[in-house]
Amino acid sequence: MILLNPGPVTLSARVRASLQGPDLCHRENEFFDLQDELRRGLLAAHGFDAASWSAVLLTGSGTAAVESMLTSLIPENGSVLIAENGVYGERMAQICARFRIAHERLPGDWLQGLDLNKIERRLSAGAAGARFTHLAVVHHETTTGRLNALQPLGALCRAHGVGLLVDAVSSFGAEEIDVGDESLVALAATANKCLHAVPGVSFVLARRSGLAKAAARSYYLDLGRLARLQDERNTPFTPAVQACYALAEALREFAELGGRAARYRRYAAFAEQLRVGLARLAVSAALPAEESSVVLRAYQLPAAVSYPTLHDALKRAGFVIYAGQGALAQSIFRIANMGEITTGDLERMLNCMAEILR
Repeated sequence: MILLNPGPVTLSARVRASLQGPDLCHRENEFFDLQDELRRGLLAAHGFDAASWSAVLLTGSGTAAVESMLTSLIPENGSVLIAENGVYGERMAQICARFRIAHERLPGDWLQGLDLNKIERRLSAGAAGARFTHLAVVHHETTTGRLNALQPLGALCRAHGVGLLVDAVSSFGAEEIDVGDESLVALAATANKCLHAVPGVSFVLARRSGLAKAAARSYYLDLGRLARLQDERNTPFTPAVQACYALAEALREFAELGGRAARYRRYAAFAEQLRVGLARLAVSAALPAEESSVVLRAYQLPAAVSYPTLHDALKRAGFVIYAGQGALAQSIFRIANMGEITTGDLERMLNCMAEILR
């Protein structure tokens, strides 16, 4: 089965084989060697400086990393402006509400980019008269495949003395991230998307200066505690050891194949192949290519076929695509480019779709 959904992904043979690694106690030096390798590899994936940044591992999905980032790095007396244009921006607001973190939502149209003028006005005004300490955004909003540009957001944050918190769950490992942006406080991501590992391990890359004064709202997802213990070659809980094996192998493969830039080029070629092939079938993209991530794109559902019919027919042929969400569920479908796929796989999928639409 070829997975064209936004994670988990179709695994390479070597990553799948790594799951057969030896049984390992997480309190032994062998595991801490593995943990250290993962943390170094995650920083290296985007060129983060280990002297200033820490990669903190969590056992959980990407949402666990996002929750850990928000609950730990927004101080008790802090407040965050959340700029939303999809499901995952809304999810950040729901996390803040659940933990009673002072926040303000700035909702936007799911098919539109973030409104920089509105963000600037709200950063200038503050939250209920108080100054915002952070801006939180989703880098690649997989609701529609939109890539929210971080550079202008970082500029706004620097101008207003605000820290930037980024949900990079569906962009880390492929899309560019400016690691030199002084406003960037932290980003949250996961193993089972652009890094091509398995679900079970997520992570936060955070400035060490911020971790030193992190809040402790959560017990299991206390980022400051996790960072401190991992620096000491320790762990507070039982990690997903086999998932760590897979991430280690995936990071080795990632580096050997050329790293982030090579993965971006690979995804971009796949995305263009799909765009051109679907256009030949009169299936149009939901967003312009220049506004979309190369990782995943959304397409208008043809009037002649329902999503369940399209999904089920493609699944019988060996391909899994993804539905739209919320109000877009009846009008779009999504195709991701991650994992161990080839141009031949995508051509076969396009041929199957042509048969279905006929």
